[in-house]
Amino acid sequence: MNETTLNRRLDVLFVEPNSSTEAYQSLSKIYSAIETPTWSLLLAESCRSKGFGVAILDCNAERLNDEQAVKRIHGTNPRLVCFVLYGQNPNSSTAGMIGGTSLCAELKKEYPQYPTCFVGPHVSALPREVLSYPFIDIILLNEGVYALHDLLGSDLREDLSRIKGIGYKRDKNIIINPPRQVVDESKMDDDLPGYAWDLLPYNKKPLDLYRSHFWHTGYNHEQRSPFAALYTSLGCPFKCDFCMINIINRVDNNEGVSSADSAHIRYWSPAFILKEFDKLVQMGVRTIRISDEMFFLHPRHFEPLLQGLIKRGYDLRLWSYARVDTISKKYLRLFREAGIKWLAVGFESGNKSVRKMIAKGRFDEIDMKRIASDINDQGIDIAANYIFGFPDDNYETMQQTFDLACELNAPFANFYTCMALPGSPLYFKAFEKGWKLPDSYEGYAFFSYECLPLPTNYLSAAEVLKYRDEAWQKYHKRKEYLNLIERKFGIDQRKNVEELIKVKIKRKILGD
Repeated sequence: MNETTLNRRLDVLFVEPNSSTEAYQSLSKIYSAIETPTWSLLLAESCRSKGFGVAILDCNAERLNDEQAVKRIHGTNPRLVCFVLYGQNPNSSTAGMIGGTSLCAELKKEYPQYPTCFVGPHVSALPREVLSYPFIDIILLNEGVYALHDLLGSDLREDLSRIKGIGYKRDKNIIINPPRQVVDESKMDDDLPGYAWDLLPYNKKPLDLYRSHFWHTGYNHEQRSPFAALYTSLGCPFKCDFCMINIINRVDNNEGVSSADSAHIRYWSPAFILKEFDKLVQMGVRTIRISDEMFFLHPRHFEPLLQGLIKRGYDLRLWSYARVDTISKKYLRLFREAGIKWLAVGFESGNKSVRKMIAKGRFDEIDMKRIASDINDQGIDIAANYIFGFPDDNYETMQQTFDLACELNAPFANFYTCMALPGSPLYFKAFEKGWKLPDSYEGYAFFSYECLPLPTNYLSAAEVLKYRDEAWQKYHKRKEYLNLIERKFGIDQRKNVEELIKVKIKRKILGD
């Protein structure tokens, strides 16, 4: 926040809490990414376009502790303090509750006069649970755009009963108002009019407190900042059991609603998004993540956008997601020419039956090795994502996943454990099956000490996590992998990876 922002009366301060130490342990110091706060940026710009005074306090980027953050919040004297619990990983919202609840409790203790509000996928998944905290006054359901506009136009007290899309407390009773719609695709450019990049903190130049994933720059630390992440679309049309990202589209307050019940995708116009790229380049940012869940999906959207980037001639370092069964070979050259040097591909499992049971699509029909070869042939590197511990996984099927990873030998491989994330279909299945779920938000963080994945029909949670952690070490210590890194990126980058491998994260259920 700049001095001008600090000295004005704010309608709303968007707060990004800092959960990095608990969520990533020692990885948070150097290796984990520090991403630009997508929904704080979107909500701030949307509210600002309606005439409201807004600011962003990014405790994550500035590495603020609770005491420091409380002083900063008080210094802004906002009408409403809105905690934004969101992130680009499916578990980020739940993991963000670690810092969000801690900071909000401390704020209420010191300055009870500030109304507090929470918004994000975890809030949409479990609205009553979130509101049960005594220090949380209001929640926004789904993405909360229109509800927030209405809320800021109210007195924040007596008017709450008439505002759709919120929850609040009255005489210690939790009240959930009727839902408010999400922004329709036809209104995206107008009602979600971009990113409030100018509100983000920085040290010497814009966005230099943010850093990319380590692999995004070929394991080169110097190129990781400045960094930005942006969406060109919101949501996903698929209904994978392990994913909860679509819960933020929720417009049904009934019990038992999962992310699969609101699976759809909305797009900004390509011309509109190109202007956001222009802004970032003007700010000196070249390392950018396209955060869309399904960017490589509809050519009518990505083709004009990529053509626009090619025409501009920016020297960008981009990456985007690509679902393995939506990758079309004929567009890969276009992606590379536009600056997309990495595709993050969810291969998920090496066993066809396991994939078919958990992911909705044509995964069982895909030749993954051919897809990987097509990508590599165009000079695009693969960030390969795998998941261990699906319900039908056993040691044999997990070994098949590890064998697939070694055979593809991607320059980055992310090994997840399967989680029943709040809002996902698996979350409700876990209750039906009586599977033990984490009793803390930290338990949902993939790299945390408290991490507690799901058991499978054959293996305990501890056995799954132990296999995952050992598989990650084995994969990255292989000569074939390290030689690949040296050949692609250089000897210094190989040494950087070797330093990363030395970092050991501790796990409670493994006795650390």
